[in-house]
Amino acid sequence: MQKPSLRAGLLVASAVAATVALPLLANAGPAPMPTFQAEKCYGVNAAGKNDCASTNSHSCAGEAKMAMDAKSWIYVPAGTCGKIQGGSTTAKM
Repeated sequence: MQKPSLRAGLLVASAVAATVALPLLANAGPAPMPTFQAEKCYGVNAAGKNDCASTNSHSCAGEAKMAMDAKSWIYVPAGTCGKIQGGSTTAKM
């Protein structure tokens, strides 16, 4: 069993590490542009698996609360969005 002072020190060190790491993790932005020729496809994302969203929806990548969010998009190879059921190259308001 650990001594109380060692346990308290570990707790403080963990709290400091979390405080430093949180802003780095919370800096959500759009997903980087893929290496293939791509287009944005709205309405076909899985919950939490979007690349970004249109304005007034949420901050960006990975923040979609529901699947097939009409305002959230993912990158797909150019020319394939129209072939996906529910996919649109423009946001549905």
